[in-house]
Amino acid sequence: MNISTFAKPLAPQPRALPGFEHLRRYWDPVSACMTVKVLPGELYVSTQEELVTTVLGSCVSACIHDARRGIGGMNHFMLPEPLGERDGWSSTISRAARYGSDAMEQLINGVLNAGGQRVDLQVKIFGGGRVLAQLSDVGQRNIEFVQRYIEVEKLNLCASDLGDVYPRQVQFFPQSGRVRVRQLRRRDDVALVADERGYLKRLANDPIKGEVELF
Repeated sequence: MNISTFAKPLAPQPRALPGFEHLRRYWDPVSACMTVKVLPGELYVSTQEELVTTVLGSCVSACIHDARRGIGGMNHFMLPEPLGERDGWSSTISRAARYGSDAMEQLINGVLNAGGQRVDLQVKIFGGGRVLAQLSDVGQRNIEFVQRYIEVEKLNLCASDLGDVYPRQVQFFPQSGRVRVRQLRRRDDVALVADERGYLKRLANDPIKGEVELF
């Protein structure tokens, strides 16, 4: 057995940026870097060469990167906007980034707060697959929302991988802006997103309380 495969870095790793300490970071020996798993309703911004990863079904993730300054982040949202009355949500301080309308704004602000400049932002978007027929057009709605948002905000879209019927694993390196995408075509992989229907129902009935881990 190669012991070095399981070895952790000898030097202490830099802390997460303020506001993102609650996301679990761990050492990935395969990628040889710190790794953060972004769940539905979460986002993460970093100035370090670490790996940010997520798995998407009908959800969409945007990876936003300031190439000049080496700052980037990823979000993961399930719906374009909250179900029901918008006014009832506007004053909710603890509103999560589970909706595209908030997730995009919060991610951009996170990158800018870390030192990024809006004029230098590059955007890559992923997901929106129709992996469950019962979810009808949720993935397409997410795609249309994020494309419209990017157009209205005049952001620089430099890559996308959207639609189809397969879930995706997305790996993003926020300092370099590099992204790896893998379609999950095995039956076991497709089962990873089978809980999306239940998540969507819980989101409608109890939209403020805790999240569930889908993947």
